[in-house]
Amino acid sequence: MSAEPAPSNDELRASWLGTVGYGAALELQRSVLARRKSDEISDSLLLLEHPHVVTLGRRADDSHLVTDRDKLIAADVEIFETDRGGEATYHGPGQLVGYPIIDVRVAKLGPVTYVRMLEKSIIETLGEYGIDAHLIDGETGVWVDGVPDEKRDPQRNPQGKKIAAIGVRISGGVTMHGFALNVSTDLSYFLHIIPCGMPDLPFTSIELESGTSVSVSDCATLIAGKLATNLERELIWTEAAEL
Repeated sequence: MSAEPAPSNDELRASWLGTVGYGAALELQRSVLARRKSDEISDSLLLLEHPHVVTLGRRADDSHLVTDRDKLIAADVEIFETDRGGEATYHGPGQLVGYPIIDVRVAKLGPVTYVRMLEKSIIETLGEYGIDAHLIDGETGVWVDGVPDEKRDPQRNPQGKKIAAIGVRISGGVTMHGFALNVSTDLSYFLHIIPCGMPDLPFTSIELESGTSVSVSDCATLIAGKLATNLERELIWTEAAEL
């Protein structure tokens, strides 16, 4: 019997998974993470939507919930404590969630440069929809409107509206968790939490900013290409069964 070919460090395997519950997606991430750590597979990117869920990162607890936990659960909003960085965030239909499982040592990226690469890929994707997005000094994620950081007086100019959040974890040099980009999200769900530890933080979406209907799966295709380019990888689409 011939040996399995070694995974290629020149590839990024991407999979569009549709709607997946947060718990099931977390278990899938852990499985792909273990396979990447053991060099069974190449760097991978899981792209999906979640049903309504609030996740609490390592710096969050129930004080970050505006609506009581019991009321959220009664409204079919799941709550998960998770080991990613950051505070509380919301995921739900119309939001593109990406979980890159990447060996940052092979990619020659430190934790900060890895996050900057994710932000750059999101900004480039938004540019394809005619949306001018930017970063905010000292904050993680992607913003629109307001004033870009290099021109912003924090005492006078607002940050703008957040369109994408990022929260990652790196274990043994391999990443998990990732980013959430509002495509056609019902933004009212963010009112149930203190998102990213920032009360009254305004949010927006691709559809609101572009004024056009946007498919989450089409957006997933775009951002996968941007990530592959920024990682200097060949993008390979795979089926869920291959994960």
